[in-house]
Amino acid sequence: MLCRFAAAPHAEVRVGLVEARSVRDLTAIGVRRLHDLLEAADLGEQLARARQAALPEWPLDQVQLLTPVETQEIWAAGVTYLRSKQARMEESDFSARAYDRVYEAARPEIFFKAVPEKVVSPGEAVGIRGDARWSVPEPELTLVINSSGTIVGFTIGNDMSSRDIEGENLLYLPQAKIYANSCAIGPWVVVGTREADARQWTIRLEIDRGHETVFAGETRVDQIKRTFGELVEYLFRSQAFPRGAMLLTGAGIVPPDSFTLADGDRVRITISGVGTLENPVRVV
Repeated sequence: MLCRFAAAPHAEVRVGLVEARSVRDLTAIGVRRLHDLLEAADLGEQLARARQAALPEWPLDQVQLLTPVETQEIWAAGVTYLRSKQARMEESDFSARAYDRVYEAARPEIFFKAVPEKVVSPGEAVGIRGDARWSVPEPELTLVINSSGTIVGFTIGNDMSSRDIEGENLLYLPQAKIYANSCAIGPWVVVGTREADARQWTIRLEIDRGHETVFAGETRVDQIKRTFGELVEYLFRSQAFPRGAMLLTGAGIVPPDSFTLADGDRVRITISGVGTLENPVRVV
């Protein structure tokens, strides 16, 4: 598990190797950017050597974990789960046919989500729009892709969404999806895992309000209809990502239509093979 972290608030950003309950500082052996590792053809060998090196260590609970996003663009795939198709069709008579068709179509729905500087780190607040009445988190396995289009790792993404705005008119999707604090990614990148193994993972969403869990749901990664390679191939068509990209793979957990997030809620997303991404909620 590779991470970006700070040993203290506002301290230098470091690259770390997470092992058990500690973070080993790869900056001590000259690793200044996570990007350089993700682009390396010999990533496994580099990490094997790092494990043998005498590196400074910090307890995991005493560092500030930062989003693993550095300079990558963030994109997202939609309607990749049957549950997502059903929910989108229910939220909008106007757009129902479009959602039905894209689920079955050869070409997937892929849209731009965030520039790197707008991505929220673990523990920072994700946003709900002040002009939205129906806001939900969307917990998603996120593919970490290098500049050559190779999937080099996995992390957790939260694609915050304003369902009433998207449901009113499909052309409002950018406003429903792209706004301040609408994307959180973290807590780290898991490398060395094959797609077949990642598809055995479970995704769990929990939303706390005060001292009560007001929603909880779970799905499995193997419910994603399309292969990861298929999604990446379409993302890279007629596109170049010299700094790599991250691709959220869709949401298979949808809270009931009667539920909306509120200021002060806490969103917790756990993927069994990755870890947990937790963020408070605030109105933006």
